[in-house]
Amino acid sequence: MRSGRGVWSRARWRVNLAARALRSGLRRYPAELARALAGVSPGEAAARLAPRLPEGAGLSASWLGHASVLMRVGGATVLTDPVFSHRVGPRIAGRTLGLARTDAVGGVEVGRPDVILVSHAHFDHLDRPTLARLADERTTVVTPVRVRRLIPRGFARVIEVEPGGVVEVAGLEVRAVRPRHWGARAGLDRRRGYSAYVISGGGHRVLFGGDTADTDAFDALASAGEGWGGGVSLAVMGIGAYDPWAHAHANPEEVWRMCGRMGARFVLPVHHSTFPLGDEPEGEPMARLLAAAGDDAGRVIRVSPGEVWVGPGEWAR
Repeated sequence: MRSGRGVWSRARWRVNLAARALRSGLRRYPAELARALAGVSPGEAAARLAPRLPEGAGLSASWLGHASVLMRVGGATVLTDPVFSHRVGPRIAGRTLGLARTDAVGGVEVGRPDVILVSHAHFDHLDRPTLARLADERTTVVTPVRVRRLIPRGFARVIEVEPGGVVEVAGLEVRAVRPRHWGARAGLDRRRGYSAYVISGGGHRVLFGGDTADTDAFDALASAGEGWGGGVSLAVMGIGAYDPWAHAHANPEEVWRMCGRMGARFVLPVHHSTFPLGDEPEGEPMARLLAAAGDDAGRVIRVSPGEVWVGPGEWAR
């Protein structure tokens, strides 16, 4: 049974969090809503991304902004949380009402992925217009539970996976893991699932962390247990939106510690410098991650959107 002091402390934390979140939202959402309603153009785009991953069974990846990453794992192509629209949010009267990208990307071409992984239903991770453009009868989509109906038609399969569940697709094993986050899209649909994914194939294991606060959910990856031990070749982890959303998004120091505990050889930081979701300055998450890594900063993959990272040469053999 909780003590009165503990209940009061928890209630005070919730009130303070709500107040900070309200102030944070008021600083950006009214202005963004006005721009969206006015149909303000994003202006001239700086780049059109068209990454070309090397063929073969090695490991390579290209960050496409926010949590979107195109990877080649064991000869198969995997695309995570594809969001290529200029603005994300609910669509009303033909306009998308929500935050606009800050990275001036004019478009993204990814070809035909073998697998698309959707971590949860938040608008900045599940963008229906982007998915509709990617629909292909040769592509399989993997989602958490109660998210399948949000995926546009036209894909080969849409598979819902419970945390702890495993699906085999395109020669890969994809295991769903429960991070520390939440899955509602419209506020009231809180029963929607949310997942991170462990992708295994070609002698590699990759973690796509989705959105998560600090958690020990990935620690088992470092040890010989649960059939997935031995660490990971690459951890794709979000490092932004922790201010004021620390209850749902890990800060860079927490991310680095999680990567250490899971035995990650390389870390690809995502979920930063794309949509202004948090109050932290744009360059702060990466700077803090590199500082936390210290002498191991070479394990942090620093790439611009569309740039291709290729794993060490021996991984291609």
